Amino acid sequence: MEEIRKIFIVGAGTMGSGIAQTAAVSGYQVTLMDVIPEQIERAQLVIAKSVEKLASKEKISSVQKEAALLIDTTTDLQQLPETDLVIEAATENPQLKFKIFEDLDKRAHPETILASNTSSISLTKLGASTQRPEKVVGMHFFNPVPLMRLVEVIRGLQTSDETTETVIELARQMGKVPVEAKDSPGFISNRILCPMINEAIFTLQEGIGTAEAIDEVMKLGMNHPMGPLALGDLIGLDVILSIMEVLHRDLGEDKYRPCPLLHQMVDAGYLGRKSGKGFYEYK
Repeated sequence: MEEIRKIFIVGAGTMGSGIAQTAAVSGYQVTLMDVIPEQIERAQLVIAKSVEKLASKEKISSVQKEAALLIDTTTDLQQLPETDLVIEAATENPQLKFKIFEDLDKRAHPETILASNTSSISLTKLGASTQRPEKVVGMHFFNPVPLMRLVEVIRGLQTSDETTETVIELARQMGKVPVEAKDSPGFISNRILCPMINEAIFTLQEGIGTAEAIDEVMKLGMNHPMGPLALGDLIGLDVILSIMEVLHRDLGEDKYRPCPLLHQMVDAGYLGRKSGKGFYEYK
């Protein structure tokens, strides 16, 4: 197994900033990269607020808090520093991810592991876009990353045992519970979760119940901590749509057809919490 000390994270959005924070408080040297400077600034504010809250509740130490506040940042992928692991956490867009992996493959040391936080895209295909497919692996974290314990570890057809074992141990060192999943559309989590959210949106579209009624039924009747529509808002409706499109295309079954209302919501820019409006409104 390789020893991981330095981690480079591509994408300073909700997931990337959460992964950066988690890695930093776990003792890793972290660099967070995004092409948009304002996104990095927002990530730093979010991380600072998060670690302040965790420290006040004595969930992390003052040393861990300070480590998260000292995360290195950059806006230039071409200046990729020497690193043991890259975790890509960009938007769930296949073309963008393939381009990032091609660039990373050219610039990273040959021994560097390239991991993706993708929630649905084939790791086998991502690996094939590089000259190091045996070192390409999926590390699917869950939102909010600092609090959610699960990490889905997905190995592509070419991923080596050594790479898989390394990221499994890394996840454990981060305080997470790694679970291996086959490289299949949506893996385990989103193969089950996103069709449920999509069906809830169909239920709303057909007027069977209000958003509040649908969520209340699932919370009280099925003991879910959060209703599917509120959860969709938390994840991001654009992300849900992207995953459903992958499932529909790659599995070829109509039961994975994205709901027309989901398309409309995304077209309108109603993406959920991150845009201030989804099935619910947020301040």
